[in-house]
Amino acid sequence: MTGTALAVVLGSAGLVALGTPAAHAATPSDEVAKLPISSYSAIAVDSAHERVFVSDNYRGSYTNPGVIAVYDFQGHKLTSWTTTSRVSGLALSADSATLYAGERTRVAAYDTTTFKLTAATGAYEETCGREVAVTGSKVWWTSQSTDYISDCPAAQSNLDGLVGGAHARTGWNAKGRLNLEAAPDGANRFFMGQEAGPGDANPFLASFSTEGDNPVRDAVRRFADSEGKGALQLRDLAVSADGKRVAVADAAYGTRLLNAGDLSDTDTPYQALPEGAKASAVAFSGDGKYVARGAAASGSTADLLVQPADPADGTTPFEFAFEGTLDGNRVVPRGLDWSKDGQRLFAVTTNAFGNEYWLHIIQPPAAQHDSRFTGALTTTPSKPAVGEPLGIRGTLELDGPAPAEPVKVAAVRKDADGTTEVAAAKVAADGSFTVLDVPDRLGEATYTLRFLGDVTHRPAEDVTVTVDVAKAATAVELTAPAEATRAGGVEITGRLTGQGRALPSGIELKVTRTDKLGATGELTSARVAADGTFKVKDLPGKKGRTVYAVSYEGDALHEGSSARATVKITG
Repeated sequence: MTGTALAVVLGSAGLVALGTPAAHAATPSDEVAKLPISSYSAIAVDSAHERVFVSDNYRGSYTNPGVIAVYDFQGHKLTSWTTTSRVSGLALSADSATLYAGERTRVAAYDTTTFKLTAATGAYEETCGREVAVTGSKVWWTSQSTDYISDCPAAQSNLDGLVGGAHARTGWNAKGRLNLEAAPDGANRFFMGQEAGPGDANPFLASFSTEGDNPVRDAVRRFADSEGKGALQLRDLAVSADGKRVAVADAAYGTRLLNAGDLSDTDTPYQALPEGAKASAVAFSGDGKYVARGAAASGSTADLLVQPADPADGTTPFEFAFEGTLDGNRVVPRGLDWSKDGQRLFAVTTNAFGNEYWLHIIQPPAAQHDSRFTGALTTTPSKPAVGEPLGIRGTLELDGPAPAEPVKVAAVRKDADGTTEVAAAKVAADGSFTVLDVPDRLGEATYTLRFLGDVTHRPAEDVTVTVDVAKAATAVELTAPAEATRAGGVEITGRLTGQGRALPSGIELKVTRTDKLGATGELTSARVAADGTFKVKDLPGKKGRTVYAVSYEGDALHEGSSARATVKITG
């Protein structure tokens, strides 16, 4: 991705554009529901019945029950129920008829229309959390048991399964928590990622085929280099709609984009998350168009990016910064999921303490249209001066429907001092705009104008214009008598004015007198007061036409200037 992202702050006041140069035609729809849970374990989206399931695992005690809450696609709570033991994993059958819940001592099956328990498969007791994944007609889950929850990061996890109605231990196991992510649309494949911990300093990511009754491992990858740096810090996994790519939320790296076949890096990665944001979640939309990338970040730094799934697409991502007391502060690990048609993104956020949770229902950007700058850029004035306002006029053409709100054109100025961001300019209904700047350095300056896209428009190709910034003009004004006597002398008043930056204090103006015979002499300089005024006093020695010249030599930012006054000397 290229360009600066469009950012949105989610707070009690609603959706507000953040201070980036990007503009937008409309904000995405965002419904927020406060979840009745104090800890979070999983989310599952049933697109067939338009239901969202969220579970609370109550990890504080082995004996705690769990909660599964159900919402519709508009964010309204439909129901919730208490499970016999805490819940730490959710997965839907391929036909969305059954919700599988990984409870402490069993894997329970619930009907997605009546929400009633339809079956329960006994499982090895778990202490640390149970992941659940469905591939075809098979159900897979992890079991990890310890005497104390604090031992979970190093305890052995086993992969078990429900194949042909029978519970089986597959023989696959590893230290620490294992995350499972099934390939889409009932494909016979899942991916397993190991979380970092004392059990393994260099965690793995692996692919498993489930064509048979027992998973067969295919590709596997570890990420640390020969010095042990760069190890995976897994927070979430996602598989693209076509099954060809795997996205990994890595808290140390960001979002890794891998080829599903061999888990190698794709040729084109996603752009880095905003500085200070740690990856926490990732999810592809079911229609293949979008990817959502969640993060934990502070303040106005974005916690969520929604963008095209194709990393080569240059469309500006939508960024969301969750920093309101009514919306949470960050996206939780494994806290993102989409509707199958890609029309809604479901994001779970939490507060700084991790004891309150919210469900956000976001409608992503609509179909996008092209945009372009047309015609040549013009500048006013044609010869810009340092410290003086400069207008850069142009036209932006937008295909598709007219934006509901004015979009903006961003600009940067590049000169000998480096690159400086210029205030964005609103685009009028006819496409015209004027970017305003006050250049503060002499010499060549190049302005690059950008339209970074919005909800309905792709970014335009940048345009540039180069100007030569000159010194600002000054002027000397004189008020002199038409006649004066040698005895009475001559008094001339005047004012020095300058455009651009303020003139320096303590200016001394050069004063000369030329008599009727052409003899020129320099008089005492005239000192300019703070308000720009000055006086010239002289006792001329000869009668006749006398010319007084007052001049300012200029400075680093101002041109010089001068003025003359003619006085007839008599008597």
